[in-house]
Amino acid sequence: MPDPFKAYDIRGLYPQELNESLAYQIGNATAQVLGLTGKRFTVGRDMRVSGPALKVAVVKGLVDAGVHVIDVGMVSTPAVTFSMHHLNTDGGIQVTASHNPAAYGGIKITGPGFKPIGGGSGMEEIEQIARACQIVKKPGGTITEAVTIDAYAVYLAKLWAPKRKLKIVVDGGNGIIGTMFQHLLPKLGNIEVVAMNFDPDGRFPVHEANPLKLENLKDIQARVKAEKADFGAAFDGDGDRCALIDETGEFISCDFTTALLAKAYLAKEPGATIAYDLRSSKVVAEYVAVLGGKSVETRVGHSFIKQTLKQEHAVLAGELSGHYYFRDFWNADSGLYAFILLANIASETKNLSDLIKPLRKYFHTGEINFKVADPAAVFARAKALPGGKVAELDGVTVRFKDWWFNIRASNTEPVVRLNLEADTAALRDAKLTEIKKLIAG
Repeated sequence: MPDPFKAYDIRGLYPQELNESLAYQIGNATAQVLGLTGKRFTVGRDMRVSGPALKVAVVKGLVDAGVHVIDVGMVSTPAVTFSMHHLNTDGGIQVTASHNPAAYGGIKITGPGFKPIGGGSGMEEIEQIARACQIVKKPGGTITEAVTIDAYAVYLAKLWAPKRKLKIVVDGGNGIIGTMFQHLLPKLGNIEVVAMNFDPDGRFPVHEANPLKLENLKDIQARVKAEKADFGAAFDGDGDRCALIDETGEFISCDFTTALLAKAYLAKEPGATIAYDLRSSKVVAEYVAVLGGKSVETRVGHSFIKQTLKQEHAVLAGELSGHYYFRDFWNADSGLYAFILLANIASETKNLSDLIKPLRKYFHTGEINFKVADPAAVFARAKALPGGKVAELDGVTVRFKDWWFNIRASNTEPVVRLNLEADTAALRDAKLTEIKKLIAG
């Protein structure tokens, strides 16, 4: 059975891989590893069917270890981050499986000082204690409830500064974001939102709440054109990811939106550092350099990116999967924070597509998954390719003069993931055929 303990969160089929018993042990182990006895700790959940039961179990595990749990209810993952700041707690847990299908449950853990808990930063110790059922019981644990969603909306609304009125189609994917928008929209002016799938429903009756799967975007693409909207925004289940559709109905690759955000930040802070994940188009680093900024590549995954953001004092980090992380948001990611900044940028021009056009220089495959029996053998074959410059920041990246590729083991699924980019479409297609054969062995 697959291990629900991943490189940067805990995620598995409910109840086969992650159930109430394990959730209790994880809560208790988290208290032990992070030294939370006698301290205050935020807990929230998204709208998944498994969410209420898993949250009750996690909270009991924490309380039994003497933790003062503050339950912020059904909110987005970024709202839990905000609540940690707003309530001044020593970290938090969000019970969520993010963009995974309805059958999954999950847990994301953040430690004191907004430190992400993942591989190398406490996850292994939590797993070890939880698996061994090493339960500690300390007196004094409590549960209180707090409503912070409106305070979060007030905080976000301060970022809103469009140059003109915008009409935006928003697909909530039946995730948590519809609830967040209900609190946010009354605080914004100069906006008309065309809402799609705003009712939170953890069964995801219309489509998976994963805006990176193009089949999930067909409805919003059609709606943007039909409504003659300025753009569209699609969110994932727990509201930490956002993907854009331009006014023509075209999906905007998330590395391009990283470049747009970089331009806005570098206008305010010349020479600032922008981080981007290594799957991104090379146009991001080129664009940042032209704007006078410094760029730095990161590993994939929120715990690694947050660490890079902090270490490099970067103002922004963007991930190809639609996560955007902000120094001013405690180095964490927020789909709504990104949405507001991108809306401000879009308002400066008539057509969002005009801002994107200069970035469409190269030809990327997007991320392609392959089930392989022996990832290490695939990596070895990739490294042996003649003439390439090899880097091993995350999996194997091999760069040539006019094309590059990265292949890495997934942190959340039993697959290897390929990203490949070339200077021409013909070269991309030829090299993709070549690398597929290499992967197949």
